Amino acid sequence: MSRKKLIPALNRPSSFWVKTNHVIFLSGLVAFLYGCGTSSNDKLPILGQREAVTKVVNGKSVTDTVYQSIPDFKFISQYGDTVTAHTLDHKIYVADFFFTSCPTICPKMKVQLKRVYEKFKGNPDVMLLSHTIDPDHDSVAVLNEFAQNLGVTGRQWLFVTGDRDKIYDLGQTSYMVTAQADSTAPGGVIHSGAFILVDKDKHIRGIYDGTTEAGVDKLMTDMTRLLAESKP
Repeated sequence: MSRKKLIPALNRPSSFWVKTNHVIFLSGLVAFLYGCGTSSNDKLPILGQREAVTKVVNGKSVTDTVYQSIPDFKFISQYGDTVTAHTLDHKIYVADFFFTSCPTICPKMKVQLKRVYEKFKGNPDVMLLSHTIDPDHDSVAVLNEFAQNLGVTGRQWLFVTGDRDKIYDLGQTSYMVTAQADSTAPGGVIHSGAFILVDKDKHIRGIYDGTTEAGVDKLMTDMTRLLAESKP
């Protein structure tokens, strides 16, 4: 079965694409995402779609803005237990999509995400969630061995597998990445190197180039900002 590639699920003029082993960011994506969010001097924007919802409160009509959020899901971790959106309740987290036999950008991504893991290791408010896009190969045992080889212990960084279509659907509809077959690419797949920062309300607060130090430095800076923002 051919693997698929993950690329941003936006129209091409405002997307960023990964070609074999490098990421090209186009300014249109940033403009689109930040245009769909809200920001202030001390808060990260909320990215993605939003809609105005009008309701009656104490007899008065009030309009609230409802932002795109990550819905519930159900996958299996490297430890063989069930992981849902509730597993990440009251935490900020970084999501990404990869596969263990990837010969191109995944090794770079995991080196960079390991930096995030080490920086925030032991922080109960932070988690990492890596979704395999090759669940036919990446079984629980394969993911467990992969995590061990990275030096990952405990439950702060979870590697999840599950139904392929549900993983791709979650990527496309919620994390703004999608899947597409490419049998001519190295390893049978070309995919996005994005790291996605999600807040405690399941809103996307940033998308970063996970293949570079600069992109991940920005991610870690924004994680610190988001943690400060979320404190009472």
